[in-house]
Amino acid sequence: MSQLFEILQQVEEKHLDQLAHVNNVQYVSWMQDVALAHSQTLGLGLEDYLRLNHAMVASEHHVKYRKACFTGDELVLRTWLGEQQAFSLIRHYLFYRKSDQSIVFQAHTLWGCVEISTGRLKRLSPTFSQAYQPLDASIDPFLLNV
Repeated sequence: MSQLFEILQQVEEKHLDQLAHVNNVQYVSWMQDVALAHSQTLGLGLEDYLRLNHAMVASEHHVKYRKACFTGDELVLRTWLGEQQAFSLIRHYLFYRKSDQSIVFQAHTLWGCVEISTGRLKRLSPTFSQAYQPLDASIDPFLLNV
């Protein structure tokens, strides 16, 4: 079973839209950033994907924007793994503002396993299925500041 994974993100002006709050597409970019960082800590970075000739690619995103964020906000970008199937897995995200513990964003992504050389769906290899284990059921991912 896996654990929660977090990185910190400082909101900068470059992350803002015309209304001076974080642009919606920026959250999706941060989802990618925290997912990649988590995969690397699990021993599956880009080099590993290339060597193994398969990788996880995003198939569907489901997002919920809860509160606006502004320049100077420090966010905790949290991710964890959920259900795993033969060809895919679910990754969850919860971003919260560190100063007031407000959840600002929630999402989950369906990631599919593909063979890099052909682009076709591929069954998760034992390397992937062992590394990408779901969150331990005893851990509450919505308990902030853990």
